Amino acid sequence: MKSLLPICLLALATTACQHAPAPGYADTQVVRERRSQLTQDLLALLPLDEQQLPGARREARWLADTSYKAAAGIATINEPIFMGWVNNRLVNSTFNLQERGLCWHYQQDMYRELRRRKLQYFRIGCCVRDRGKGSEHNCVYLAAANTNWPHAVILDPWRKNGRLVTIRERDFRDDNWQDSLWTVEFLSAVYPENHRYPIEHWAQVKSGKEWNSYIPSWTPEGEASRQGQFMQQNMKKGLEERGGKLTNY
Repeated sequence: MKSLLPICLLALATTACQHAPAPGYADTQVVRERRSQLTQDLLALLPLDEQQLPGARREARWLADTSYKAAAGIATINEPIFMGWVNNRLVNSTFNLQERGLCWHYQQDMYRELRRRKLQYFRIGCCVRDRGKGSEHNCVYLAAANTNWPHAVILDPWRKNGRLVTIRERDFRDDNWQDSLWTVEFLSAVYPENHRYPIEHWAQVKSGKEWNSYIPSWTPEGEASRQGQFMQQNMKKGLEERGGKLTNY
């Protein structure tokens, strides 16, 4: 019986992470401690003369808190059924078994949520691991303003279905990660600082004309597509349920 215990615990842990986090997850004691740690990790990216500035500390705290809360909120909208690559197969299915949930979907959604405030001391970037390979993985990162990649902390809301994973520079520097400037160029145009898009808004939607082909959601073709119309319905429904509040967290 003892030999079965590790297997049972692993199965339980795997099953528990298949769906989006339960309401209140980001405010549990464990996650509050992780938010505090991320705040300190972000401050450590700043020059020494900025680390103790009240404005810098407030900004780091907001980014850390929002990162964990937004990750859980994004997963709730994307409604994951399985973990990772298994879930991806449903999204990529020609039968539309699941609307969204790829790593780059989470990347774009996280970027959108972190652009709700104008930043002075930090900047938001995008990165990709193993670009062009079958295992390509996309994330958002946070760095000090006016500094270059890879001096950053990577935020991965996809890997554990909304339970944010953070990766420090010492852990990813030699792991084939690259800066993704073109992604930031695209997303920053869609989501300017202080934007007012609800959490249900998607930068890109499936065109419906070709298998797994995506187009900007704001174009006439995007708005007329099946997924574009689904997005519009989701935004309207979400805003009504939240009394006009833009996010679900």
